[in-house]
Amino acid sequence: MKKLSGEMVKRVDRPVKVLQFGEGNFLRAFVDYMFDICNEKGLFDGSIVLAKPIEFGSLENFGKQDNLYTVSLRGIQDGEAKIQNRIVTGIADTVDVYADYEKYTDYAKLDSLRYIVSNTTEAGIVFDDTDSFDAKPPKTFPGKLTKFLFTRYEAFKADPSKGLVMLPVELIDDNGIELARCVDRFITLWKLPEDFRNWVNTACNFCSTLVDRIVTGYPRGEEEKVWNELGYEDRLVVTGEPFALWVIESKKDLTDELPFVKAGLPVIYTDNQKPYKQRKVRILNGAHTSFVLASYLAGNDIVLESMEDKTIYDFMHATVFDEVIPTLTLPRQDLLDFAEAVITRFRNPYVKHALLSISLNSVSKWKARCMPSFLEYIRLNGENPAHLTFSIAALMAFYTGDKISDGALIGHRDGSEYRIMDDAFVLEFFKDNSGKSSAEFAKAVLSNTAFWGQDLAKEGNTLKMVTDYLEDIRTLGMRKAIEKNF
Repeated sequence: MKKLSGEMVKRVDRPVKVLQFGEGNFLRAFVDYMFDICNEKGLFDGSIVLAKPIEFGSLENFGKQDNLYTVSLRGIQDGEAKIQNRIVTGIADTVDVYADYEKYTDYAKLDSLRYIVSNTTEAGIVFDDTDSFDAKPPKTFPGKLTKFLFTRYEAFKADPSKGLVMLPVELIDDNGIELARCVDRFITLWKLPEDFRNWVNTACNFCSTLVDRIVTGYPRGEEEKVWNELGYEDRLVVTGEPFALWVIESKKDLTDELPFVKAGLPVIYTDNQKPYKQRKVRILNGAHTSFVLASYLAGNDIVLESMEDKTIYDFMHATVFDEVIPTLTLPRQDLLDFAEAVITRFRNPYVKHALLSISLNSVSKWKARCMPSFLEYIRLNGENPAHLTFSIAALMAFYTGDKISDGALIGHRDGSEYRIMDDAFVLEFFKDNSGKSSAEFAKAVLSNTAFWGQDLAKEGNTLKMVTDYLEDIRTLGMRKAIEKNF
């Protein structure tokens, strides 16, 4: 079988406009994919350099494939399962920040450079006062960026037109604001000129962004099948779902210079991304957290099975449409459209999303994803949201076990063990309390302010409802308890 190479595609030589910290699956299937479409439509005319910002890993496959790779989007569109393949041609070069430090630094001096994209994980945007300006490179991502910007500032003699636009996609709140804060602290720590700080604050633009696309990555174990579908071997092929959303919060209007919207791409420019994050967290993530534990105890193993199970599907649908959406502030039709798209994503036959994987750290997830909707519903209606309240009882039933082994609380489903993964203090609490009566267990969980930041037993009719739901689960089993109450 032939291998993907530059001989197979028509490439256009374009100026480098984007330096990207990170060469992983998500950025390649999301950001680079979007830039590639803009290039194809004649709207951007820029190429990307991938910078590997960590010491381990290899860029070898990029060189072997002339920096080409395929994005294979797989999912439900217009009611049918479809696969869309695209060879991304916009990567001009790759650089190892550690092994090719001088080459990497030279990109700071490139006149055409305009954008910095990053995905250095949630732990990447951090300030570390042991980081050194003299290191080649500094060890943290914000340290690397600060030194890179200083190199550019000096090379162009503080020219305000040579500032850069930062587009971080790390999954932390206000990622652009936090990145800017870290850079500012490094300027202070390293005693860099105040004029440089002013250039960073006025010539550069740190955008906060919200991204949404499930990227399943390299199809390990199924690559031969995928290569046969493509008709060529691609060691960098990345798979994902068709759905995508990129919300970019910017202090300056980027609509014209970043023409994603004009290209028909799912990008929203705003001065406030928080309502969009709230929508995603409460509908998409909140739906997951509210139904997966009940679905697992009802006998399902993946999200797709759950959507094909009428009992679980109806529970999820009512949770989202009757209890979550009424508590949100975006226009109702936007919320309904987003929720329908979420359900389509849950039904994606190409994504085998394990419920046990989603169950990781469910206590903190319930607090972040479900509790705001739960409390707002009570505030607005003066009564408990039945499905969200049941989800607390389902969490308690799932977190039932009397033994901790290798860092996991051991639960049981139909005679088989499963591993409950959470912080050690959470697991210890459930080991010590889950054997109590339903009333005592419910009181202990709901009043644990270390979990929720407040006493949930005092909210509405929560204590009695959770006690009754848990007793039904214990005596009838999860499936019959749901059917009895809903």
